[in-house]
Amino acid sequence: MTRDLDGAIWRKSTRSGGNGGNCVEVATNLPGVVPVRDTKDRDGGTLTFTPAEWTAFVEAVKAGEFDL
Repeated sequence: MTRDLDGAIWRKSTRSGGNGGNCVEVATNLPGVVPVRDTKDRDGGTLTFTPAEWTAFVEAVKAGEFDL
């Protein structure tokens, strides 16, 4: 299913470095969807999550459940 992401207000991850490395952008202003994209390849595709999925992912990262 294609989602309309017009109006997305993208912000760079606070964990992204300033050296152009592994950076992602997220938009949290759209109802029912949280899109995520690669800062270096903004036209390369977007992953979309429900707000609950995104919250679970962020909490798992904070808890150290991923080796990032």
